[in-house]
Amino acid sequence: METHTDVLLVTANVGSLFDNVGEIQNEWLQELYKTIHNYKPQFIALHFQEVGGKDYMVNMGHAEDFFRSIETSEEMKDFNRVCIYVDNQFQAENSFTALGSMYFIHKTLKDIHQYDFNVKDFKAVSGQNKHVGSLDRVTTVEKEKFPKNFWPDFKWSRKGFMRTRWIIHNQALDLVNVHLFHDASNLIACNSSPSIYSANRKNALRYVINRISDSRFPLLPFFLFGDFNFRLDTQSLVQHLSTSADVQTVKKDSSNEVEKIICEEKDNDHQVLLHIEEKLFTYLHQAVFREDNGRALLKYDKEPAAFHDVIGEEDIKFPPSYPYSEEYTKPTQYMNTRCPAWCDRILMSHTAQEFIHKRDDEEKTVVYNTVGPNVCMGDHKPVFLFFSLKND
Repeated sequence: METHTDVLLVTANVGSLFDNVGEIQNEWLQELYKTIHNYKPQFIALHFQEVGGKDYMVNMGHAEDFFRSIETSEEMKDFNRVCIYVDNQFQAENSFTALGSMYFIHKTLKDIHQYDFNVKDFKAVSGQNKHVGSLDRVTTVEKEKFPKNFWPDFKWSRKGFMRTRWIIHNQALDLVNVHLFHDASNLIACNSSPSIYSANRKNALRYVINRISDSRFPLLPFFLFGDFNFRLDTQSLVQHLSTSADVQTVKKDSSNEVEKIICEEKDNDHQVLLHIEEKLFTYLHQAVFREDNGRALLKYDKEPAAFHDVIGEEDIKFPPSYPYSEEYTKPTQYMNTRCPAWCDRILMSHTAQEFIHKRDDEEKTVVYNTVGPNVCMGDHKPVFLFFSLKND
């Protein structure tokens, strides 16, 4: 009699895989398969954001090939039940989220059910269940794009969430794929603490939690994993990085608008320590984001704190997951576009955190880490959580 089920949750913003088709995709897949091989899970949940990349109208065909290559790969042959949900309906402007979720069930896992949100009951999972396109009539998934008024300055965004509900052996849980709003300008992010972008994300995440906790369906333990776009508190971080520097603010001639912030070291030939523009963030000592997995900067990772009443997270022991260089030869370098941050996360309700820690000493522990730390995976490193679900 089996006493536990090994579960692997993975979140990956794959936009850059499609914007640079072919270059890094194969390595990316090999790193995913390596992780699966190392942990030998019986249930795998893969949550993807930005399916199709920025140029999704051109790339959606490549996205379907990408999902097919995972599903039909030799490495996944022992997973005899698959559920796939890909929202690729970019023509439907009011509902398109570019989210994709794939779930793989190993042949050794006997007892697994999925919820039908229409009949409000669980059904045994069998065979290959593929839903690529409009998910409006698919009753085993709930998908929502954030209301337009969440970010009125932006004419259009693909941000939203997608939920599925499962019973693995006798443990019921919700798995929610999330993509929250990004920072549009580094300069605006510096203006206040917390930034206006942080406030937008807070509203959107509160909305998701309220939606998955409302009275339409019984409340279950949940995992929220995706690209939360959480950023370090830029204003206080910049103050910290530039304490021994001369800070110069350059404004546009035509208006009073700030164009760049330049911090020069007071001695050392006035070397530029930090240079910030709307889409530029260059810091002289970039290694601080990688040393000791960037732990010294975790104190600026303040956005999840607003939700400590309802969600928890395992300790972060990996460097910021974004924005990595997309150059094949620089897999651990960050791009100078944004301040590195832990954007990609796996959060969970307190009830979920309790059951992943219910284990005997000899059982496998919980692992929270990145996929492909030393390989170019695009601008986001995928993040995974592995745990054993103890079956009572």
